[in-house]
Amino acid sequence: MPYTFQVLTQKSEMLPHYPLIRQLSPGVTEERYAYLLDDMLAHGYRMVAVFDGEHCVGLSGIWVATKIYSGRYLELDNVVVAETHRSKGIGKLLTDFVQDLAIAEGCETLMLDAYLENEKAHAFYEREGFSKRGYHFLKRF
Repeated sequence: MPYTFQVLTQKSEMLPHYPLIRQLSPGVTEERYAYLLDDMLAHGYRMVAVFDGEHCVGLSGIWVATKIYSGRYLELDNVVVAETHRSKGIGKLLTDFVQDLAIAEGCETLMLDAYLENEKAHAFYEREGFSKRGYHFLKRF
């Protein structure tokens, strides 16, 4: 059975996918996930989900914005493939789908952050044509 894609725009559509988010960010509780979605959705956040039948096996949040150095861009956020479905081509299908969506929405660039320690993801994104452009700095308070 081929994989199918859905662009999710409602919190109620995103909440059931918390287990996948937890694989990437185990410190984020389900309550915090729900709380953060409210703010993110108010700022144009959407989610692309990949399904194998009725089961969500991959997802990425997406945002569209503009920066001087990149022009209009689509940012992939919290990209994750279910542990049980990794190395089956889902990541490539997901990034290809998102790239087509970005082009359709007038974007010039795709962007994403990947954790420094996630070297497998770095290699994957480089194979997909992404280049490392710098460091993403974070200061919590």
